[in-house]
Amino acid sequence: MAEHETITVKKSTMRNLTMVVVVLLVAVSFAGGYIIGGAGKVASGTLQAAGGTVVQQPTQQAPQQQQQVPAGRVQVSADDDPFLGDANAKVTIIEFSDFQCPFCSRFFTQAEQQIINDYVKTGKAKFVYRDFPLDSIHPQANPAANAAECAKEQSKFWEYHDKIFQNQASLSDASYKQWAKEVGMNEQQFSGCYDTKKYDAEVQKDFQDGVAAGVSGTPTIFIGSDAKGYVKIVGAQPYTAIKPTIEAELNG
Repeated sequence: MAEHETITVKKSTMRNLTMVVVVLLVAVSFAGGYIIGGAGKVASGTLQAAGGTVVQQPTQQAPQQQQQVPAGRVQVSADDDPFLGDANAKVTIIEFSDFQCPFCSRFFTQAEQQIINDYVKTGKAKFVYRDFPLDSIHPQANPAANAAECAKEQSKFWEYHDKIFQNQASLSDASYKQWAKEVGMNEQQFSGCYDTKKYDAEVQKDFQDGVAAGVSGTPTIFIGSDAKGYVKIVGAQPYTAIKPTIEAELNG
């Protein structure tokens, strides 16, 4: 008969362990970003670990992509979403974002422009924007994403993207139409596009592609290439925290 050992754990010890776990979970709520909890609900904060962000995934998930990539990396598609920079740049930076997310606005104001100036405008990287609207806490996230897609239809996506983040406190149907006028779009064409939710399926595809790539909150940024896979960075990280990863991908 095989020998085995039995380990007895006192109830007091179990209570102490439980308290430690609770304290750790509360502590992570102060990290910069939004994460999705069980059943598609969203909570503030991120939980970081060596392998990436540790959270429960939404109940509805898109099929996982099958392409093999090196350990520690993920595969994610830029799809046909709007991008800045050289289409053939060595490094691709893909942001999954929510137009109503305050952490995404922080990334926009504190890191994005420096990334564009140093790496996109110099031809070293291209920057891709994909939608990840967190509808349960941001009721204007999906409408804003649809409005931006309508702006893309008129080749005004990036002007409109900036306008939304610069006026995040004023998101509304009326604002989206006013901003279309301000950036020089055909107002009738924009209104027809926006009122019919023409690009709602495209926005939802972005969301599902994000889930398939392991996105669980906003903003989430992927840095790398299709050939090598991507490094995932979660939360509104400062430029100084993102730059080393871009440099490593350029020199790797």
